[in-house]
Parts: sequence; structure tokens; C-alpha cells
Amino acid sequence: MGILSTIFEKLGLKKKEAVAPKVAPKVAPKATAGTKPAAAPKAGPSGYIQPAKTSEPPAPVKVAPMEMVDVVTKLDKMAAGKNLDWKVSIVDLLKVLGIDSSLENRKELAVELGCPKELMGGDHAKMNMWLHKAVLKEIAENGGNIPRELTD
Repeated sequence: MGILSTIFEKLGLKKKEAVAPKVAPKVAPKATAGTKPAAAPKAGPSGYIQPAKTSEPPAPVKVAPMEMVDVVTKLDKMAAGKNLDWKVSIVDLLKVLGIDSSLENRKELAVELGCPKELMGGDHAKMNMWLHKAVLKEIAENGGNIPRELTD
């Protein structure tokens, strides 16, 4: 499990997953006397049964809205009395969540999130600032109520 997954778990978030829609296989009608049974549908290259080609457009797929999680309140409560400012510091955010905030762990998280290599060099302050925004953006994109000013 990656560090970002651990963050999501501690905040009660679920990572968005790209799921390919499955097409229900068509059941061939039973053959009646004197007729040949219809050919069974064949799986396409993705392994899913391909829908029959029709002139009708496909029905729109309804997607359930993502449930929002009040992470701001959670984090504020977790940080209460600890003199930690999770809104400004990635180190404090990780400490509030009870996650190792060592440089090694932050570098691992930065790699996980695709931090540019030039930010991971000698000046760790730049990496930390990038990492803080990236983590908050991920939280917001996955159902956390992070204020926009913290992710811009």
C-alpha cells in the first residue's frame, strides 16, 4: 500500500478508480424446430463481450456523485493542541495523520505523486511545498473538502 493510500484510509476517503464498463453478455435465443441457433457473441480484444452494432446511440451511463468527506474538520480535530499546521506544512499534515514524516518517507510520497526530479534535489523546501499542494489536490479530487486556496 502506498503512502497516499494510507493518507486516504486515515481520512476515510476512497481513491477514484477508472472502471471499464462491462457489457452483459447476450443470451442466444433457443432454437426452435427447423432453425439454427444464433451464434454466441464473441469477446473483443479487451475480454468484454462487444455489444451488437445498432443504429441507436448507447444509453447514457449514470455515475453516482462522489461522497464528500469533511477532512478539514477531521484534520483540525486531530491537530488540536498539537501545535501543528496541516494547512501549510506537509510534515505537519503527515504528523497529524500519524504517518512517518521523515525526509525518506516524503521523498517516497513525492515519487508516488510524480514530483519533478529537479524539486527532489538539495532544496527540500521546494519539494515539500510541491508535495503539500499535490497531496491536498489528491485529497480534494477524491472526495475531501479541501479549500481551493490550499490547492492552487
